[in-house]
Amino acid sequence: MGKKSTKENKNIYQITREALDLTRDQASEVLQFISADRIEKIENEKAMAHPDEVLTMAEGYRKPNLCNYYCSHECPIGEKYVPEVESKELSGIVLEMLASLNSMNKMKERLIEITADGMISDDELLDFITIQQELEKISLSVESLQLWMESTIANKQIDSAKIEKLKASCK
Repeated sequence: MGKKSTKENKNIYQITREALDLTRDQASEVLQFISADRIEKIENEKAMAHPDEVLTMAEGYRKPNLCNYYCSHECPIGEKYVPEVESKELSGIVLEMLASLNSMNKMKERLIEITADGMISDDELLDFITIQQELEKISLSVESLQLWMESTIANKQIDSAKIEKLKASCK
């Protein structure tokens, strides 16, 4: 077994690998086409991870949240458009979503009033921004739920084949 790093500012890729108690050589075997040297460069931030490498790490380490981290922190487009999604427990995700949906239910008539004419006047702008922020909370809840599901599947707590079959039957 290799020695543990004592580096203080570890990036998410190193933290994830070490949490699995893998050396870089062992991680390279798990990740197949990413060499131990390449892993070291990514972890020491001498090189940026490529999207395909992040996908491989997310799958190999069974941590789908690595993809969201990459998109929201390292991808120039994603930094602007992709919010960071926190890993949460299912109950917390559902409660946040229900609270936002209840709040939005109260705001839907106002949204119709504001947007019916296809324009947003100055006196409607604050209400519109408030509604937009509530919609963003719902969107984040949906993304959190998706991340929870992907993590649950990756950790084999739910059968992915069964999920795909059920999804296909819902179409």
